[in-house]
Amino acid sequence: MKRICTLLLFTIFSICIFSQNNKATPRNGEGMQAFLIRNKIVGDESYNKFLELNKGKFGKNNSLLKGVIYILPSAQPAKTHSIDKSSENSQKGEQKTNKLFGAKYENYDIKSNKLKGTCFFLSSGHGGPDPGAIGKADGKELHEDEYAYDITLRLARNLIEEGATVYMIIQDAQDGIRDDRYLTNSKRETCMGEAIPLNQVKRLKQRTDKINSLARKSKAKYKRAAFIHLDSRSKRQQLDVFFYHAEKSSGGKKLTNTMRDTFAEHYDKHQPDRGFSGTVGARSLYVLDKTTPVGIFAELGNIQNSFDQRRFLDPNNRQALANWMCRGFITDYENWKKGK
Repeated sequence: MKRICTLLLFTIFSICIFSQNNKATPRNGEGMQAFLIRNKIVGDESYNKFLELNKGKFGKNNSLLKGVIYILPSAQPAKTHSIDKSSENSQKGEQKTNKLFGAKYENYDIKSNKLKGTCFFLSSGHGGPDPGAIGKADGKELHEDEYAYDITLRLARNLIEEGATVYMIIQDAQDGIRDDRYLTNSKRETCMGEAIPLNQVKRLKQRTDKINSLARKSKAKYKRAAFIHLDSRSKRQQLDVFFYHAEKSSGGKKLTNTMRDTFAEHYDKHQPDRGFSGTVGARSLYVLDKTTPVGIFAELGNIQNSFDQRRFLDPNNRQALANWMCRGFITDYENWKKGK
């Protein structure tokens, strides 16, 4: 009898603890997005479940109310599709599938071993609660994080097809590679399954810590990190693609110069009358300074400028940017093997 009572008390205590862990009250001044991130509610599915569990407890536009206790949905592991293991031991001619690329592009072939033995860490700009810069075209909003993510996904697929091991640091379980001009915005992105913080420094630290952790485990001798962004300047200011490297990184300097030369070569081929004025330079940026692999920071154009917008609104142009960056990495790896 005593044993049964003890077991019953333990069960009741466990239920109380469980209940406490599945309820929360907003802090002073805390908005919906910050509340969701703090309580690790990630993705549209969990958000919709949260709304369903708390019907009648919200203000206008589903805003949180002060002093209200909200029921939290059961923790669900975020849906992520790791690219690394699917590409680590790939052989030329092998067929692969990865759902992170979306239904149209999830199947691909390993075309060559040009990048076999290399490891890449790809991080598209912003994501989650931070859409980055926002431009406008044809009355529609253009969110930096969506276009940077699409280009980064295309680059990841290209690199894998050439035999590389690739880690996508920022991931969206639903948005694969998209062939639309206008990419709808979401806040589903995670840092490989972890909610992306609101605070900028914490966001940057999260992704650099993730890269460094993965890099320590990788046996590849050639490791490169790429951070892909779109810039935001005056609407009148047209920009070519430009690249940054860490101030004291000789490998980064070689990589950015190689990437610039690769882009100039392709511009000369496809737009001979235009010319290419993209630049490279050293810059003290958190993600370049704090990551251990050699890094490159790419700004692919001004999201506010109508001419630059052509560079990423057309899905064929987004693919071209990914193709040229892949070509630049191949050349840099070949130079690295030769000791250049």
